[in-house]
Amino acid sequence: MQKNFRKVAKVALVLVYLVIIAGAVVRGTGSGMGCPDWPKCFGHYIPPTEISQLQWKPDTDIKKGQIIIADETLQVATESFRTSTSFDKNNWKTYTKHDYAQFNPAHTWIEYINRLFGALAGLATLVLAVMSIRLFKTNKKITVLSWLVVFGMGFQAWLGATVVYSVLEPVKITVHMVMALVIVAVLLYIIYLTKGKVEKPKNYRDIVPLVALLLFMTLVQVILGTQVRQFVDDQMDIFGDAAKNQWLVNADWHFYVHRSFSIVVVLLNVFLAQRIFKYKLNFPKINWVLLFLLLEALSGVVMYYFHFPLASQPIHLVLASLLFGVQFYLLLEALSAKRSYKSL
Repeated sequence: MQKNFRKVAKVALVLVYLVIIAGAVVRGTGSGMGCPDWPKCFGHYIPPTEISQLQWKPDTDIKKGQIIIADETLQVATESFRTSTSFDKNNWKTYTKHDYAQFNPAHTWIEYINRLFGALAGLATLVLAVMSIRLFKTNKKITVLSWLVVFGMGFQAWLGATVVYSVLEPVKITVHMVMALVIVAVLLYIIYLTKGKVEKPKNYRDIVPLVALLLFMTLVQVILGTQVRQFVDDQMDIFGDAAKNQWLVNADWHFYVHRSFSIVVVLLNVFLAQRIFKYKLNFPKINWVLLFLLLEALSGVVMYYFHFPLASQPIHLVLASLLFGVQFYLLLEALSAKRSYKSL
């Protein structure tokens, strides 16, 4: 039972990371408002593919809640009906969550796919929580954490809705991203708890404070990175895609702190790796930390010196989330080694 449960937990983790990847693509392509309502998309379960589907037409069946674009506003059908030969305002009400009324089919479907991944991840976590009930007698913590993930996914979905309703307010985007990392951390903890027997360390050095510090620094970097991304979005609106070399010409303090802080993060991670290798502490996850850190640094260099080539921004964000996950699991292993050493 526990082996199957652990497999489902890993599937849920992969799906959550797919949501993060999809969200990074949404952010990188500017598709956040591809679906201006939530949870449907223009009032449809399957979104439109062309603007004609969002325009008023005579002799057409309309379902309650369906959305059209009229006079640069979103109009919502108040009931199901069939249109006549002329537009009747009495059948419609103006969408009041926001005043964004644009349609881009590519943006719409990118955002829609992101929501589909979110629904799949939510279903996987619900299955995990139901399975955890059978483990309640032997390990209550696993059951509690599993249901906590379900509630976390629900809260994350609500946050996604608030991001749309706010027309991509930067603070809410940042909170949305941080919440995704919290869910990753809880799932990793569940996976660690179902690992089984843990070997006692042959060699020991207390690296817990340093790993915890580096995990916190990575989280700070993610938050700073979202602020830099918002600045880049603003510059993109000013200069356009044809002048990418101008996007960071007048960068604000977030960018310079983010860039300088990354040097400190790299150096401290290298120092941590040196201690692990020197004292043979048997924490192989440090190799993944160094790999993701190297790729993360390279993607940052590429964005700055090669002016944001295609997919570089989503890749940078995804690598940061992967780095956070590996560091968190390394922290769990370090804490376990510390407890085992004290019990000797």
